[in-house]
Amino acid sequence: MAKQSQVPLAAVIKPLAPLPPDETPPYLVDHGESGPIRCNRCKAYLCPYMQFSEGGRRFQCGFCNCVTEVPPNYFQHLDHTGKRVDCYDRPELSMGSYDFMTTVDYCKNNKFPQPPAFIFLIDVSYNAVKNGTVGIFKQENPDVESNIRVGFVTYNKVLHFYNVKASLAQPQMMVVSDVADMFVPLLDGFLVSVSESRVVIESLLDQIPEMFADTRETETVFGPVIQAGLEALKAADCAGKLFVFHSSLPIAEAPGKLKNREDKKLVGTDKEKTLFQPQVSFYNTLAKECVAQGCCVDLFLFPNQYVDVATLGVVPTSTGGSIYKYTYFQAPSDQERFLNDLRRDVQKQVGFDAVMRVRTSTGIRATDFFGAFYMSNTTDVELAGLDCDKTVTVEFRHDDKLSEETGALMQCAVLYTSCSGQRRLRIHNMAVNCCSQLADLYRNCETDTIINFFAKYAYRSVLSSPTKNVRDSLVNQCAQILACYRKNCASPSSAGQLILPECMKLLPVYLNCVLKSDVLQPGADVSLDDRAYLRQLVSTMDVAESHVFFYPHLLPLQKLDVESMALPMAVRDSEERLSRGGVYLLENGLNIFLWVGVSAQQELLQNIFGTPAFSQIDPNMTSLPALDNPFSKRLREIIESVRAQRSRYMKLMVVKQEDKLELIFKHFLVEDKSNSGGASYVDFLCHMHKEIRQLLS
Repeated sequence: MAKQSQVPLAAVIKPLAPLPPDETPPYLVDHGESGPIRCNRCKAYLCPYMQFSEGGRRFQCGFCNCVTEVPPNYFQHLDHTGKRVDCYDRPELSMGSYDFMTTVDYCKNNKFPQPPAFIFLIDVSYNAVKNGTVGIFKQENPDVESNIRVGFVTYNKVLHFYNVKASLAQPQMMVVSDVADMFVPLLDGFLVSVSESRVVIESLLDQIPEMFADTRETETVFGPVIQAGLEALKAADCAGKLFVFHSSLPIAEAPGKLKNREDKKLVGTDKEKTLFQPQVSFYNTLAKECVAQGCCVDLFLFPNQYVDVATLGVVPTSTGGSIYKYTYFQAPSDQERFLNDLRRDVQKQVGFDAVMRVRTSTGIRATDFFGAFYMSNTTDVELAGLDCDKTVTVEFRHDDKLSEETGALMQCAVLYTSCSGQRRLRIHNMAVNCCSQLADLYRNCETDTIINFFAKYAYRSVLSSPTKNVRDSLVNQCAQILACYRKNCASPSSAGQLILPECMKLLPVYLNCVLKSDVLQPGADVSLDDRAYLRQLVSTMDVAESHVFFYPHLLPLQKLDVESMALPMAVRDSEERLSRGGVYLLENGLNIFLWVGVSAQQELLQNIFGTPAFSQIDPNMTSLPALDNPFSKRLREIIESVRAQRSRYMKLMVVKQEDKLELIFKHFLVEDKSNSGGASYVDFLCHMHKEIRQLLS
């Protein structure tokens, strides 16, 4: 059935997901000095699927059926149904998710870890000073968890390390100009506690913009910058995170030096895949060293031209890091977005030196993984850092008998070091039903998850295949899924009808959005860097994020009821849904647009913008005026609440109908034909229908 239907079996897992407001944090379970209790054979952790027997002296593993002795200190009697009498007092016997305390055996080199450190590495070359990024840091002093130490480096084509020891009156700078052989010139005073050294750090952040205000140095290095942070973490014997703020292609003579290889002529050819691959192997080797140390890299990019995101992104995407990109950054309009992103990035929950393993019951097994991580074998997903926004997607293969009686089990276990320096295990368990009838399968498909998986699969495939082949194979697989339903489950009808399963009615519309996305079918205005950036971004998205990314939310604000907390019903992403008299909010997790119709009512405009005239609205505004009327208040609340749901801060753009910015906005009306040749939804539906008919005949 799995072969016949072609429906993928995959799980999108977000191990450290932020909690919904009504849920308590996962309980922390401590099994004492012998560590968490596990199955002797497959090493699965104790969970609700273990069956106790012999009066409670043994348990049988739900994953591999092996029987394990219960340690004496964990023994408990069973009730008349065969359950332990303390079952509901123990999270590990009654809950889907919980944490275990671990012992020293679960730590690197068998010793408990030091608390992690954060190192900020700031580009101070001419470009970075000119666009204002260097000057922004003095406004921002994010609060870091108390026991995390911090360090600071600035760089152009040499590196400047700073001693910010609390006892100093002024920070001291030490320069390393031998970038070919990177070392850290000071041990004492580089990594410090924020609370103890706050005055010295603030003085440093104030001085940096002045020190480099007149710089003429345009060239930068990049490899040695990551090496410097890595060496500092090695010297301190701890894991941690590097925050790198970078502005241009690293062309200065140094390890990891790059050249400009942007070539639009390769787009659409067999050689296009090389543009998504790193141009040198240096960064793959460096990434491996970072993972071994538990050094996660977050990269903030401020490019004005090609910087080769495909290569610069190798270390972040192999270490569980993030990439933030602010193209043509201008401090006045973009600083709010950057500072919000930075603040959230520094403060969000994160684990270090993490290893994730997914165990399954007999019949299915994890065979493929997607996300920002490193793998040195086929089972362990290694993450130098794992934050609350990151997902790992796992594909399973059905490789042995399954039964409808017992179903199938999955257990995801993540071993990580918390910010406080504790070694912990996060466990997530899930039991799923199995079916032997195609009709049952098609009743239970998760379309949004399937699209999330297909997008990640396709976005990885562009590294090895031409984009046209990637698009064709996606269409083909979806046609097979739908043809199989038509042939085996649908009631007989005329061949002229397109028949879709109820839960897959929207598969074609979302699939079309993936096919004509910038990565797979770019318009002429889409840069290679943007495509590489989006390719890496989608690889760690959860289902809600990929959903709104491929099919943006479009809300008609003229229907907004200020009395009610409810949002207006979203409308479909098509130009024909926009009325000239309306105002609409569109968001896709990365951008927010406010589209204003040319004949919108004066009262509506007065309430939002404080002016009744369409011509008076300033298209360059990035925030709405705080006006004292219910509509303005409610609209600003909506924008804030939408922003709060997303992992990145969305800058607001006001788009006036028939203005030049409208072209950018129309790109997100995904049901319409796109200027890159992407089909409209209606045309694509006809195309799918033809493909299905062909398969059936």
